[in-house]
Amino acid sequence: MTRRHDLDSLRIGAFGLLILYHVAMAYVAGWDFHLKSAHTAEWLQWPMIALNRWRMPLLFAISGVALGLCLPAQGRWRFALRRGGRLLLPLVFGIVAVVSLQAYCEAVDKGDVTPGLGAFLWRYWQFRPWPGASFTGAAYGFTWNHLWYLAYLIPYTLLAILLASVVRPLLRQRLPGLHPGDRWVATLGLLLPVLWLAWALLVILPAHPPTHALVDDLYVHAESLPLFLGGFIAAQWQRGWDLLVRGRRLTLMLAVAGLTVELGIRALARMPDVGDLPQWVLSLPWAQTERVGRALYTWCALLTLFGWAQVLLARPWRGLGYCREAVFSWYILHQTVLIVLLYWLRPLRLGAWLEPTLVIIGTIAGCLLIHELLVRRVPWLRPLFGLRADRNGAVSVTQDHSAGSHAWPGATAPRTRRPAPSRHDPSAAS
Repeated sequence: MTRRHDLDSLRIGAFGLLILYHVAMAYVAGWDFHLKSAHTAEWLQWPMIALNRWRMPLLFAISGVALGLCLPAQGRWRFALRRGGRLLLPLVFGIVAVVSLQAYCEAVDKGDVTPGLGAFLWRYWQFRPWPGASFTGAAYGFTWNHLWYLAYLIPYTLLAILLASVVRPLLRQRLPGLHPGDRWVATLGLLLPVLWLAWALLVILPAHPPTHALVDDLYVHAESLPLFLGGFIAAQWQRGWDLLVRGRRLTLMLAVAGLTVELGIRALARMPDVGDLPQWVLSLPWAQTERVGRALYTWCALLTLFGWAQVLLARPWRGLGYCREAVFSWYILHQTVLIVLLYWLRPLRLGAWLEPTLVIIGTIAGCLLIHELLVRRVPWLRPLFGLRADRNGAVSVTQDHSAGSHAWPGATAPRTRRPAPSRHDPSAAS
């Protein structure tokens, strides 16, 4: 039994990119964020669009795979309660003690409250709406900001376990011996998810833009829940993982094609003389084509990442065990650290290069120091950041453990064998 080092590495890389993405949100022109720098650049939109399309879909898919790999055959509802608690405790703690600092910086910046952290926190911890205020969460009295991912994983996890307990046995009874060929599996595996994502972009997104408020976020659920459940269902489907390795070059080409379509149409729309084109050209379905290209890019980027990760990352590396443990606390901390840093640095007027450099370095250093000196070493703090209370239970690179022992939401589990590459080789900003 060996760990899925490829999924561990993918997850760590995705959370690392999340830090850079959120730092860039403060500097990208034209996009809203909790706190914006005086130095913004429009060119940042292009790499951020390319990253935005698959960063959160990847995390939801990995979390679904992790659940599918570690779900026990017996005692599933006890497992569900434990896993839900391990997600809920860091979420509640994050809302109260971590994200509240973001809310303070944003509220002061928007003029909603006068400076004074103690008075703000006393009011914030009452969880009452703030009439007339405009900072994130003011209408509810609290906010989870970037921790919305944890809030969504809790009901998704319970739903997946319910389906595994009720629906999966029925399917096994009704669909015995159904073994379509690899070509059919690959075709349907490419086509159906792209059609679903395109439909969600064309139909659901215009009427229900993302809110990250859980109860009224139809588009995000339409995108994220199928990815989570798909990962959960396919977690132990070895044939599917082998197909991803064999088709990794094809999916890479399709992902590049989808991204080219989306970014190309966006670039054409910004040309100064676009209004002078013939009417028949302007009447073509450019917006719909752009959304289809986005759907193709999102899905094929995910398949490409999973396929290439099995080839390039399916082995331990120095520091993997430490990063695997640290990534959840860094996820909870990083956005608060960067917003507080920007709040302090922005009045100094350090310039368009020095300020973001210090924010990036300071965010990484702050997360490292807080995790290493406090979270990792204080037993009662560890569960509040998704770590095992027993520090001796932390995994190392050279140890194999049951994934059920891990506390954080994307923890991966063992599997019986790693797929070998075939000789024949054929992820909300708008």
